Amino acid sequence: MVFERQIYSELLAWKTRKDRKPLVLRGARQVGKTTIINALAETYKYTLLLNLERPAHKAFFEDFEDVEQILEAIRIYFNVPKNSNEDTLLFIDEIQESPKALQFLRYFYEDIPKLHVIGAGSLLEFAMEKIGNLPVGRVEYMYIHPFNFEEYLSALGYTELLETLREIPSAGISHKLLLELFHRFAIIGGMPEIIQVDIQDKNISDLARIYDSIWVTYKSDIEKYASNNTERNVLRHIMESAPFFLDQRIKFQGFGNSNYRSREVGEAFRNLDNARVIRLIYPTTDVEPPVRKDLKKSPRMQFLDVGLINYSIGIQGDLISMEDLSNAYKGALIPQIVYQELISKQINSSNLPYFWVREKSQSSAEVDLVKEYKNMVIPIEIKSGSSGSLKSLHQFMDKVEHPYAVRIYAGSMKIEHTNTPSGKPYILLNLPYYMGTILDKYVHWFVENN
Repeated sequence: MVFERQIYSELLAWKTRKDRKPLVLRGARQVGKTTIINALAETYKYTLLLNLERPAHKAFFEDFEDVEQILEAIRIYFNVPKNSNEDTLLFIDEIQESPKALQFLRYFYEDIPKLHVIGAGSLLEFAMEKIGNLPVGRVEYMYIHPFNFEEYLSALGYTELLETLREIPSAGISHKLLLELFHRFAIIGGMPEIIQVDIQDKNISDLARIYDSIWVTYKSDIEKYASNNTERNVLRHIMESAPFFLDQRIKFQGFGNSNYRSREVGEAFRNLDNARVIRLIYPTTDVEPPVRKDLKKSPRMQFLDVGLINYSIGIQGDLISMEDLSNAYKGALIPQIVYQELISKQINSSNLPYFWVREKSQSSAEVDLVKEYKNMVIPIEIKSGSSGSLKSLHQFMDKVEHPYAVRIYAGSMKIEHTNTPSGKPYILLNLPYYMGTILDKYVHWFVENN
């Protein structure tokens, strides 16, 4: 079963560009990198598909020092004719197994520019550290993530419902069905294999072996890059304990009730961030553009996939019976899935969202998400409850000149004209939390039409 992914249109655009460069497809293991490139390969007359976990394929880059010789050897191996570069895709899967193959990407661009070249693999950041960053201007990048809700609806075959979701503003006709489907998506997550199996039998208990396999693979992958037993133990500790601390900002020193030092934990978290398994989301204190992260303040954790979190802490069964997930797992679940949705749209960049903090002894505040739009920074709260309970958002609105704020919750879409406790009038856009993937479009519509 092949699913339509939003990155596919970007890959087709890359294929037809005259200034095309070798492409490195980046993403965590098992998010669908190989599958999407195999689908792209069907649009070419010839394909040269390498997997560098195979010694015979890796040898092409180890045995030759000239890119023309490498290509000639690969052509002979796959019985592909010469002078067919414009119709040929060279796909180098698991390219992290050979730093030398990563180095050669620049020479494919310089010496054989008509050949279509894509490299993909997991933990690429670690391999790239060995050779330094690839030369600027010689290679381009795309990023692939777990399925988002739009892709999930497409996989289920809900074509008309997907079009309804994308209508701005929403008429609310399909709110109940969208909320029901989003609940299922928020419970199982967006890993491609999970979605494929769930579509077939809808039994969450049957997914346990797949979640476990993915989690074990991630842990063994990461531990390979530990240089000693202490690093390995810290990584293992974080992977096992981190899901239980999603509802709070993290301190590296003694993380997870351990005795590990700040430096050890920080280095392990940076490795997990490089692997795109657990990202570090830092706050900002800015209320005007540009928004900058504050590395001196405690970050939040953002997991690759919410389904893996739910499985690892054993709450999937409980979530099935909940009508409103806003308060699930101490209120941490929905912010995780909203951030996951926003990150999924970052195909051509690796930017992460920001949350906002003001830390004072008498009046600390924290807003779940902020978005830059034109010359404004717009606060976005992710919670249930009435507009009167949005204490941190109100403190943010009192500091800015514009009147726009957003709340993501379990209700339907509506706009309210209200005031902060200090009397400042503002406009609150209320969005159901299944609209995370189209949040940017709603912010645009909200500001331009109000």
